[in-house]
Amino acid sequence: MTLIELLMPRRRRLVKQTADNPNDSPQRIAWRRFRRNPLAVAGLAIIGLSLLVAIPGYLITPDHTPHCNQQYLELTTLPPGSKANFLITDEQPRQHTSLLKRMAVGEPLPYTATPIYSHTLTDSALYAETYTGGQPNDGDLIEVPLTAQPRVEQRTFLLGTDSYGHDLLSQLMIGSRVSLSVGFIAIAIALLIGITLGALAAYYGGWVDALITWLINVVWSIPTILLVIAITFALGKGFWQVFIAVGLTMWVDIARIVRGQVLSIKEKDYVEAARALGYSTPRIIFRHILPGCLGPVIVVTASNFASAILLEAGLSFLGIGVQPPMVSWGSMVKENYNHILLGNAYLALLPGLAIMLIVLAFMMLGNGLQESLETKKQ
Repeated sequence: MTLIELLMPRRRRLVKQTADNPNDSPQRIAWRRFRRNPLAVAGLAIIGLSLLVAIPGYLITPDHTPHCNQQYLELTTLPPGSKANFLITDEQPRQHTSLLKRMAVGEPLPYTATPIYSHTLTDSALYAETYTGGQPNDGDLIEVPLTAQPRVEQRTFLLGTDSYGHDLLSQLMIGSRVSLSVGFIAIAIALLIGITLGALAAYYGGWVDALITWLINVVWSIPTILLVIAITFALGKGFWQVFIAVGLTMWVDIARIVRGQVLSIKEKDYVEAARALGYSTPRIIFRHILPGCLGPVIVVTASNFASAILLEAGLSFLGIGVQPPMVSWGSMVKENYNHILLGNAYLALLPGLAIMLIVLAFMMLGNGLQESLETKKQ
């Protein structure tokens, strides 16, 4: 640093250091602008944390069973931080399961776990009092011979249990998979349809443009939630049906933006040169025109990602989204919303807060991308 730069006021030095270098690539300039936006960086951090929870899945959840569906009706609505003792019996040797399979679908418990108040060990048997949810000495006394190799373990429910005795933390963690999966797959479907139709309409024009524009306007005029519900009823309830239903309703924004971008780009000199060289139409569209549309498409994709998560949560809350025993944040709110008035409101507020945070994260990410991808100098 030169003497003149050292004598400059601190603010002017910072502006000089953070100014965009016109010799840098557009990607580096965009990344530098993005890093200077604290809200966008925070949104990206929240999304990254959600992915770190969703991808390992059952490997890191306290409940490793499929759909985290291990329920203990005696342990319903335990407060956060509660501990419970379990009598482990009928334990079987664990079957070899690949790491990827355990990460994807979990594995059932190889034993029977019974909640107990207390236990006593003698030379021949283990005696335990079953947990009933009331006061000690109200449960049944069971005897397990030592030849059955019983054991007792203590578990901690960090966020407590829900109305069915599920571990709430496990359900929240595995529920992030559904929300993020719906976002990724639905947006992939929307991008495929939207980019294809928008590019074809703008490039060919004429009756092709008129027909696709008419289809866009028809879909645009139908309320999104009603269209999603109609498609869901037509395809049936389920996990994959939600992906398709949401994806088939979110391509309109992308198609409109791509159409507008292609209309302006197809008249550029380099596109005319590609036509003069005899390149095929698919090559001109996908290699010479569409790369110039990526900026606006990326921005609207981030916004649509948030909308897809909200749609999935709404469908699951209405009971026409993912079906039990699959876990979704929307279905968790539905199952526990009565606790908002009856007590233990956190059972419904926690999944609602998770939905709010992930949607807000994608909105902040989208706004940050929009600012960083602007062509004008900041």
